[in-house]
Amino acid sequence: MMTKNTEPENETIRPEMTLLDMVAQYPGTEQVIRSRDEQAGKCLLCTALFDSVEQVARDNGLDLDVLLEELRIAAFR
Repeated sequence: MMTKNTEPENETIRPEMTLLDMVAQYPGTEQVIRSRDEQAGKCLLCTALFDSVEQVARDNGLDLDVLLEELRIAAFR
């Protein structure tokens, strides 16, 4: 019998996770990252796939707290 992921939402996406690991584990997060491409001026999944969420936010002027909140919500959509 499969059990539902019961991991608390606030611990699913961590700042040190790479974009690759995050999107592989939580496919719903891809759209959140893609929604930041215009602000970053580039495709983040094309250029920063192996970077951490924290590094991507820092390098591209994104608010880390807001990004993490949106990613954590998207992880369970």
